Amino acid sequence: MYGNPAFDCGGAQVRTVCRQLATVVTVQGTVDATNIERITALAVRSIIAEKAFILDLSGVDSFSAHELSLLSAVDERCFCSDVDWSLIASEPVLREVSDLNFPIADSVPDALHQFAESIDERRHLFSPLLTVKSA
Repeated sequence: MYGNPAFDCGGAQVRTVCRQLATVVTVQGTVDATNIERITALAVRSIIAEKAFILDLSGVDSFSAHELSLLSAVDERCFCSDVDWSLIASEPVLREVSDLNFPIADSVPDALHQFAESIDERRHLFSPLLTVKSA
C-alpha cells in the first residue's frame, strides 16, 4: 500500500493507519516469541493521547499465552494515556483471551461505530452546559 508500508516482524506484518476516530494497528501472520517484542513496540508506539486505538489481530494465525504481553502492554499504555481501545481477535487470539477482560469488537467497523457512539454520548452529556440562554 503506497504511503503506508507494512513492517515485517519475522513472520508477522504490522501496519498502522490513523483514521478520524481511531488509530488502527493491524497484525497479520504468526505472532510468537521471536517477534512479540517488535510487534509490541510498534503497537504501543502508535497509541496517541486523545485518539481511540484498535488492535486488529483478526489476521493472526498463531498466538499463545506468552504473547498476551502484547495485549497487557497495549492495555496499560491506553489506561495511562486515558485512551479507549478495542481488540479485534482471530480464533487463536480468542482462545487465549477468553478469561481476560479486554475490550473486544467483532470488526474494525464495529469498533469504530462503538467509539463514535461513545463520542455522541459524551456530547449529549455536555451539551446542556454549552447552551447559552439569550436575554
